[in-house]
Amino acid sequence: MLFINTRPADRAAALSESLKAAHIDVLDLPLLELSAEPWSEMLAAQYAQLASVQMIVVVSPSAVQFGMKGLQKAGLSLASLQHVKWIAVGEATAQALLQYDLHSEVPEVETSEGMLRLPVLQQLPSSASVAFWRGEGGRQFMMDCLLEQGNTVLNFVLYRRHCPSLTKQILQRHLPQLNGLAVFTVLISSEASWNYWLDLLADHEPLLNRAVILVLGERVDALVEQYRVQHHLSFTAVMLHDMKINTILKQLEAV
Repeated sequence: MLFINTRPADRAAALSESLKAAHIDVLDLPLLELSAEPWSEMLAAQYAQLASVQMIVVVSPSAVQFGMKGLQKAGLSLASLQHVKWIAVGEATAQALLQYDLHSEVPEVETSEGMLRLPVLQQLPSSASVAFWRGEGGRQFMMDCLLEQGNTVLNFVLYRRHCPSLTKQILQRHLPQLNGLAVFTVLISSEASWNYWLDLLADHEPLLNRAVILVLGERVDALVEQYRVQHHLSFTAVMLHDMKINTILKQLEAV
């Protein structure tokens, strides 16, 4: 079965190589590309407040990369953040933080809902301030939940996401192959990637029904299922709790 790896190009390689080693055909079709948010007065003001927060939530390895560059730009050292607790959305983000000798809490389920179940967040006093290192549009649900319980939230939009310009060309080249398949699998790791997937297949709707979609997390899985029902489609969606290679391999074996 063909597996469509939609991860950003800089994060796709390890997964694609592991799947190919397991004799699974892979098509790299990145749905997301990241670009740094330009430095601004707003970002400078947020970094100036960073030493006053009790916790920093980091949503991706890219957020680590862009966040650390921002620290440098703002003239801040990690020593000034020694009191801060770090939360990483998943193991890859935790490993990126470890490169800076920063240990983080990681949820069992690598989603906003999973992070909110962490004891450190369950026990968070309403007086606490929490910073989010994220991309445009990411983790809004989690921030809203913390705001509702009275926490102060510093929202660092460090990068923007868009669909790479070459992705449509890659799809066009592989349309004959996809049209010849009864079924294929595709990875959807966020609401943004789901929306880009729908945009990409807008002129190729029959392909939607041939997909087994591996969806990360409850919230995005619910969005995908709602779309399937509302549009009377027959594709299959399977929810993932994390993006570990072994988890994906097990699901592919089941498929």
